[in-house]
Amino acid sequence: MSERIVNVAGLVAPSFDSLFYDVQEHRYTHYWLAGGRGSTKSSFASLCIPLLLLQNPACHVVVLRKVANTLRNSVYNQVEWGIHALGLSDAFVARVSPLSFEHRGTGQKILFLGVDDKNKVKSVKLPFGYVGVVWIEELDQFTGMEEIRSLLQSLLRGGARYWVFCSYNPPKSRNNWVNEEALFDRDDRIVHRSTYLGVPPSWLGEQFVSEAERLREKNETLYRHEYLGEVTGTGGGVFDNVEELEMSDTDVAMFDRLYHGLDFGFAVDPLAFVSMHYDAKHEDLYIFDEIYEQKLTNAQAARRILPRLHGQHLTADAAEPKSIAEMRGLGLNVQAARKGPDSVAYGIHWLQGRRRIYIDKRRAPNTYREFVTYEYERNRQGQFISAYPDRDNHAIDAVRYALSTLALGCSHLPKISDALMKESYWI
Repeated sequence: MSERIVNVAGLVAPSFDSLFYDVQEHRYTHYWLAGGRGSTKSSFASLCIPLLLLQNPACHVVVLRKVANTLRNSVYNQVEWGIHALGLSDAFVARVSPLSFEHRGTGQKILFLGVDDKNKVKSVKLPFGYVGVVWIEELDQFTGMEEIRSLLQSLLRGGARYWVFCSYNPPKSRNNWVNEEALFDRDDRIVHRSTYLGVPPSWLGEQFVSEAERLREKNETLYRHEYLGEVTGTGGGVFDNVEELEMSDTDVAMFDRLYHGLDFGFAVDPLAFVSMHYDAKHEDLYIFDEIYEQKLTNAQAARRILPRLHGQHLTADAAEPKSIAEMRGLGLNVQAARKGPDSVAYGIHWLQGRRRIYIDKRRAPNTYREFVTYEYERNRQGQFISAYPDRDNHAIDAVRYALSTLALGCSHLPKISDALMKESYWI
């Protein structure tokens, strides 16, 4: 390979300067990048990957996420940004099938794989050399070190030396396996912690900084978790902003921003209909009514829901188009909820970000029970992982559907295609 000079000055945040030299000198094998939003941990990994390929012509890269359908709009575009920022766009060709980048001169590959299809991970085929670099994004979404070790044992074979990057926002629960594992010292691993405060503000933009400050003022605990990457929770509860509040008929009559959500069910799972008011100014949610019952037909449910809507629209689970069509025929103004990759996580995340979720447990007892008892999933060792169990969450789903337009419309999903043209794109 012909020697190529790449200028990284001004691309690595000051908080990563020493770690960058550690990577270059291969002081460690495992680099755990723990950071809050805007800390540039993912940007750092995406810069290291093409540089390590240039420096090690026998090695290839594998980038992993838990779910394959999240690859294209996250790590793939992030690595594309890194290649572009380093001035190496002409050196790599992008491929969609398989999702990858290939160095034009050497044939070295950067492969992107979802762990939901483990056979693809186990059957990685390379034209030469070995997998020398692995990047695991959103480490906390994996089930534990047993899964991580299994993946690395399948990938890291036959090489002289390896670099393994694991990036994540530390989960808020102290009992999460990632937080517990990070406490153990290993000679071959460094846990690097970063926040947006160590990044030049011009890289992030005024809007990012103002939103961080706004959250700090509104909910300091959530700010410390999201932006500072602090472990702020003691257990596995998903919602720490729920409060019981008794609401009178007069209170309910005053609500003017009403939302209604429906999660279909029949035999085992209950049908869940939930009504709520959202105070956008104070970012408070008020839940005041529910229907929560098994073995309701669509016709029976429609008759009970209709007088509660007062002519307003209802948002239901998009996975039930036939039921939605039937309910429309029964007189309900019902629409399918907006869905997309990670829509469950974004919906729950949005709910966690409200200042308060007030629930009248007299009017909505099952909704209250679900919100206060809903916990993160556990792995085999009983440790919490950053995943949401699909059980005992029917009313929660109905609330998500009702507010899906608000939640997805206000989510902080990066607009990668635009950001690639700007030097201010830092995740």
